[in-house]
Amino acid sequence: MDFSRFFLIILARYGIILLVLIVTVLTTLVVSLSLPKTYKSTATLLLTHKGADPVTGMVVPAQLSSGYMSTQLDVIKSNKTAFLVIDQLRLDQSEAVVKQFQASNSDKSLRDWLAAWLLRGLNIETSRDSSVIGISFKGSDPMFTSIMANAFANAYQEMSILLTVEPSQKAAAYFTEQLNVLRSNLERAQKKLSDYQHENGIVDVDYRLDVETKRLNDLSSQLIVAQAEVMGAVSGAENDNSGGEKTSINRNSMISNLKLNLTQAESTFSEISQRLGHNHPSYVGAKAEVEKLRAELNKHIRVATNTAINQESAIRAALEEQKAKVLTLNRARDDLLPLIKDVEGAQQAYNTAMQRLNQTSLEGQSNLSSVSILDTAKIPDIPDSPKVLLNMALSVILGTLLGLGFGLLAEMVDRRVRSAEDLVDILQVPVLGIIKREERNEGAYCN
Repeated sequence: MDFSRFFLIILARYGIILLVLIVTVLTTLVVSLSLPKTYKSTATLLLTHKGADPVTGMVVPAQLSSGYMSTQLDVIKSNKTAFLVIDQLRLDQSEAVVKQFQASNSDKSLRDWLAAWLLRGLNIETSRDSSVIGISFKGSDPMFTSIMANAFANAYQEMSILLTVEPSQKAAAYFTEQLNVLRSNLERAQKKLSDYQHENGIVDVDYRLDVETKRLNDLSSQLIVAQAEVMGAVSGAENDNSGGEKTSINRNSMISNLKLNLTQAESTFSEISQRLGHNHPSYVGAKAEVEKLRAELNKHIRVATNTAINQESAIRAALEEQKAKVLTLNRARDDLLPLIKDVEGAQQAYNTAMQRLNQTSLEGQSNLSSVSILDTAKIPDIPDSPKVLLNMALSVILGTLLGLGFGLLAEMVDRRVRSAEDLVDILQVPVLGIIKREERNEGAYCN
């Protein structure tokens, strides 16, 4: 069917099309005027990106995630938010609401039934690439719609705080329990370390080890000197002139004086022996003096030698004792280091848990919300529905389409010849000519 045939059908069936259009428009008008008026009130919210959290100082990039806005819409439409609205307005205590609930014969509880009824009138409006949310509520009472829209906005703001605070409070309780355990571990580790230090008499093992090691080095140096003194004393006792200048024997004032007196006595005895005979009293006296001094000198040298040997033995014994003490301190330090590490590890774990507890406690006490109310809901002046003008415009379009449909249906039921092309299609014969109808001029017969 070409356009010319379709146009001829419309001209032929214009009555049916016009009738259907008028009936559709009138029906839409009657229905629109008979429907109850519904009002709509909207509160506008803004989801702000805080950047660094003012409590913890941490960056909060949740608002930048792709599913954040959808999650917030689900939170607004949740039953928990509706329960906050019910508690805020005390709707479950209203006699009218209780009567409606009883009349509904619902199997749900009053709060569940009321939450479902509130969520049916709730509508959420968002914009693409925007953090602004519109919370709308529809109802027959304009004041009630504004109250409910503002109530849902406040409930969602409170819910955003609860969703942040409740996990922090639970985490704070968990860290408190763990902190008690970590404190007990730290006390046990410290007690074990203190008991070990008390048993071994250790205050500062590293400092004491350094002192004892220094004392051990000093004893080693003293032993070397004492051994040198012993060697010098022995050699000095055997030969007074061999190495005597470097030994402690020659540094002894008594021995030095005796040596000096012996040298003088020997010199005097040498002079007398050259002048006098062996039986001369002076010779005998000088000789006796030399022998006396030499005997006393040898006696003092033996005493000095024994003293050096005894001193070397004492130093050697002290050195061995000091070596054992240093080795004992080394073993004590090796045993003490794991205990110190246990205390340090327990202290670090306790400090970390304490830091996290302080942080989560601050978060649990915070009342900061990332939701800000831009515009509160106002009492609407005009109803949101029914929209008579829009319905009438849509009814004209729908009536026209229905009229065309009924016109085509009537043409299919009662097929008529509208053009020469219809004759060709029906009779399958060529058209020889077309006689056009000309309207008669009635004024010509009057003449």
